[in-house]
Amino acid sequence: MTISYHSTRGRAPSIAFADVLLTGLAPDGGLYVPEQWPTSAPAVAGRGYAAFAADVMWPFVEGSVERDAFESIVADAYATFDHPEVVPVSTLPDGIGLVELFHGPTLAFKDVAMQLLGRLFDYELAKRGSTVTIVGATSGDTGSAAIEAFRGRANVRIVILHPHGRTSEVQRRQMTTVVAPNVRNVAVEGTFDDCQDMVKAMFGDEQFRQDVGLAAVNSINWARVMAQVVYYHWASQRFAERDETLDVVVPTGNFGNVFAGRVAKRMGAPIDRFVVASNRNDILTQFFADGAMTIGEVEPSLSPSMDIQVSSNLERLIHELLGGDGAQVEALLRTFRAEGHIRMDESIRTRVGELWAGESLSDEQTLEVIADVYQESGVLLDPHSAVAVGAARRRSSANRQIVMATAHPAKFPDAVETATGIRPDLPPGLADLFERDEHYDVAPNDLDAVKALVKSA
Repeated sequence: MTISYHSTRGRAPSIAFADVLLTGLAPDGGLYVPEQWPTSAPAVAGRGYAAFAADVMWPFVEGSVERDAFESIVADAYATFDHPEVVPVSTLPDGIGLVELFHGPTLAFKDVAMQLLGRLFDYELAKRGSTVTIVGATSGDTGSAAIEAFRGRANVRIVILHPHGRTSEVQRRQMTTVVAPNVRNVAVEGTFDDCQDMVKAMFGDEQFRQDVGLAAVNSINWARVMAQVVYYHWASQRFAERDETLDVVVPTGNFGNVFAGRVAKRMGAPIDRFVVASNRNDILTQFFADGAMTIGEVEPSLSPSMDIQVSSNLERLIHELLGGDGAQVEALLRTFRAEGHIRMDESIRTRVGELWAGESLSDEQTLEVIADVYQESGVLLDPHSAVAVGAARRRSSANRQIVMATAHPAKFPDAVETATGIRPDLPPGLADLFERDEHYDVAPNDLDAVKALVKSA
């Protein structure tokens, strides 16, 4: 079976995986989704992560990549992780499961997809004899993961926008200390949403898109979601016993990670419900409580990768909830951006409540969770993972709950030290991070100024 992909807004032609990979955002402004969904996944038992991942993802790429080449690409991508299991699982004393997604080169879950994307881009661009310019926006972790995956690659230039002064110092330095001729960092004097809007505007400018050969590796790129689907199958099979189903709690910013879990459930993963865990920027908590969203100001927090008001990948879920009606999706999202508010009708709100829930924690509550978990188990959590653990502990559920632990505590040492008195050390490969020189441009919150920097990259 060869899967084609169509836009959530319905006004772009269907295309194959290889074109989805390099295109990112559809020409009509929508996000690509498969026209068919695989309905099963292989068994984990007795298999390593890379071999399992290649099997899970194969239906999504078949027809665009040779099978032997794909297996080699996947194996090479996950050989960069520092844990033999790639994505190990563990259990806290209260029974909550932890899925450790932070053992890649930049210590965050984004590496799981990004290490794969870098190699897939190399494979496809070499076949085509072409080059691209990747422009991405980051709230902290995507940028460093993308830069690490694409640094030094001959057929790719990469420009990453981050909100000036709104990432942790470790997150920023992981981006800005990379010295490579194809890498440029831009600190935008605005929020992550401002950065993300600029990226979308660049993709919406067809002439600019062609002039610089734009490509995207943000979670709008379907290949990112595809790679993340794997660890939901991996973890749920390892935690679930017999006919047991699980609730999965995910610290959520741009909604790509948790949507990958939804895809895994569609493929048969033993997952009952998803809990979307947010910080004080709780627009998603609103949505899953009553089907309404109102855009507010982005408030800086201890969990900056979640400091978002407009979660791009929610569009993929809205497309599903609206029965794949692209015109309805486009109209709804235009209203949202124009008026700053939407509310789903009652029938959709009921369906949402059957599968989804939302919880949010304040910074103070996040610090309490970090402290409590350390006292109980000696485990250090980063603030994002702590938000998810706190959300799980707040709920009562007949199902076992598992948490996606999305970042290494050393990426957020100030918060961890405040909560526990322990300042987590960076792994040996990053031990000198604070001694490295930084290289980045500071740009005003102005699209034309940022476009000029992209053109000159």
